[in-house]
Amino acid sequence: MVTAPRVLVVAATAKELTAGDGWCGALCGVGPVEAAVNGARAIAEYRPDAVLQVGIAGARRSAAMAPGTLVIGSASYYADLGPLPAAWAVRQIDTTPALLQAVSTAFPAARVSPIATTSRVAGTHEGEVEAMEGFGVLRAAQAAGIPAIEVRAISNEIEEADRTRWHFDLAFRTITDATPALVQ
Repeated sequence: MVTAPRVLVVAATAKELTAGDGWCGALCGVGPVEAAVNGARAIAEYRPDAVLQVGIAGARRSAAMAPGTLVIGSASYYADLGPLPAAWAVRQIDTTPALLQAVSTAFPAARVSPIATTSRVAGTHEGEVEAMEGFGVLRAAQAAGIPAIEVRAISNEIEEADRTRWHFDLAFRTITDATPALVQ
C-alpha cells in the first residue's frame, strides 16, 4: 500500500492558513527571518515529504495581475541581498520541477513566475511578484533536503501605496480556497 506524501503547509498569518485532512499546517510569522526560523522549526517537528508555502503577495502594475490571481513560484529569490556573489550566500531557489509541473497542471489558469522575497512592503524593484516569507521557508526546506514550492494570491499592485485599495479579503479567500487542491 502506498501512503500519500506528508505535506507541510506554511503561511505567515492565520488568515492565509487553512486546516485540512492529509496535511500539517504551521505559521511562520511575517518577514524572511521569522519565516526561516519558524519554517525550520516546523520542518524539524513535522518531518514532511514536501513543503507548500502559501500566502498573499503584491504584483507590479506592469505584470497586469488582477487581485485574486494565483501565482505559482517557479523560483524564490531573496531580493534584499542584491548582487551579492553566489559563493557568499544562496540568493535563489528554483522550484523542484515535479512540484512545479504538478501544481501548474492542477491550476492551469494560474500565472507561473519567480517570486521575490523582501523584508519590507514594496521593498524591491525586481521581478513581477513580491512577498515577504517564501525564500525563508524554501531555504529552510532546501537545507533539510525537502522539496518545496511557494504559491501566492495577489492582493495589490506593488506601486499602490494606499492600502485601503488593496484586496486583502479576496487574496486571503483565494489562497485558502486553493490550498486543499494544492496539497493534492
